Amino acid sequence: MNHIIHYKVLCKVLSRLLLIVGMALLICAGVAFWFAEDILPFLYTALISWITAMVLSLLASRNGHEMHLHKKDTYLTVTLSWITVGIIGCLPYLFSGAIPSFIDAVFESFSGFTTTGSSILTDIESLPKSVLFWRSLTHWIGGIGIIVLVIIIMPSMKIGGYQFFTLESSLQDRVHLRIRSVGFLLLMIYLVLTFAEVVLLLIGGMNLFESLCHAFGTVATGGFSPKNASIGGYSPYIQYVIMVFMLLSGTNFVIYFYILKRELSKVGNNEEIKFYYTVILVIGIFISAILFLEMDKPLEVSVREAFFQVISIVTCTGYATADYMLWPQYAWFIIFFAMFLGGCTGSTAGGIKMARHVLLYKNIRRIFRQNLKPHAILPLHLNKIQVSDETNSTILTFITLYFILFTAGTLVMALLGLDIITASSSVATCMAGIGPGLGSVGPANNFVHLPDTAKLLLSFLMVLGRLEILTIIVLFSRSFWRR
Repeated sequence: MNHIIHYKVLCKVLSRLLLIVGMALLICAGVAFWFAEDILPFLYTALISWITAMVLSLLASRNGHEMHLHKKDTYLTVTLSWITVGIIGCLPYLFSGAIPSFIDAVFESFSGFTTTGSSILTDIESLPKSVLFWRSLTHWIGGIGIIVLVIIIMPSMKIGGYQFFTLESSLQDRVHLRIRSVGFLLLMIYLVLTFAEVVLLLIGGMNLFESLCHAFGTVATGGFSPKNASIGGYSPYIQYVIMVFMLLSGTNFVIYFYILKRELSKVGNNEEIKFYYTVILVIGIFISAILFLEMDKPLEVSVREAFFQVISIVTCTGYATADYMLWPQYAWFIIFFAMFLGGCTGSTAGGIKMARHVLLYKNIRRIFRQNLKPHAILPLHLNKIQVSDETNSTILTFITLYFILFTAGTLVMALLGLDIITASSSVATCMAGIGPGLGSVGPANNFVHLPDTAKLLLSFLMVLGRLEILTIIVLFSRSFWRR
């Protein structure tokens, strides 16, 4: 049916979302009470969130008859949901005085909810623990939001080929038939990963507060840490635990669905998973060799530092145990290259995603084979399933658009006075949701020194990259607003 937008549906979804955010803020108020800190910033924000939710709920119910969510509604709702929680999420920083600048608070909030992990904070440990808890909790909320988005919502919207990469057709049918039960199962997987990591971190001697914050940041592949040194000040055991859970969180959550259903053949046939672990292994070994041979680090330290940084970048988590700006310059280029990889589809990781790279490689290989056999019909397959021309075209368009926007963003950042390394890496890291970049926004620095215009642009790029670009870009087309 041709229509513009069902605004009542939009209001209904946003009102429920704000109710959830308000409850999360009450948890932070409890944390503030426990540590004898000011609870009012969280109560004020919760009140604003709930009043807004109540108004939106009233607008949704007026003359209300049941409406179904159409594709246009979904595009707008998904985008406005992330923008709304980003704006609401900045209020505790402002009310508490932890971040007095509105633009800085917006940057930190959007970085949290989009699970980016870039920060403007210079002395993290000086902030109230309740504020730091909220900062990490925004990661966890954004992470589960992304899982629901890419596994349940995006396949039905046919965004970026997610209907092909995230769920094979038989599972899509089950999701549409039992959307609540599947959503509940995904939430359980998310909770189990979080709980398991908290327990293992506690065993390693990390206190409960820091264990929760780091588990939120790991499972959501966010990267906010309550420590100035990120993970660098913790024991090798802690670093290995976080390394493993970053890997698990960058894995397609549908794989866990298959494991629970004992459909192991589908796990073994998944080319994206194989490519994901192979790429991490190859890059990790290469950088380990650099650290061992050129920087004279002990072998275990070289392997641990290399693989931690590589896994953190590829999964778009952003935790750090070393300043890779101190590594040889050609290692920087490897890190920069890794920023464009991304984790698996259907995970909390950002970036272009491994499945798209696999398909891109197969397209390039097909071109060469087609030149040798001009009359041959060479269909593309992924996970032993044929990829339609429409899906293939969508994925290639996404990759092209990704690099066009990256180039445009880099040019704008350079015009704002940033050096080319800082400009390009800040755009790359925010679009992919990684956190630290190169140059003056490297792992030992932050984004506080950037102009306000640059921070606003990067905040937009965080949401743009998190929502797979096309979700937002389509809103700027004339046809979207026509009947």
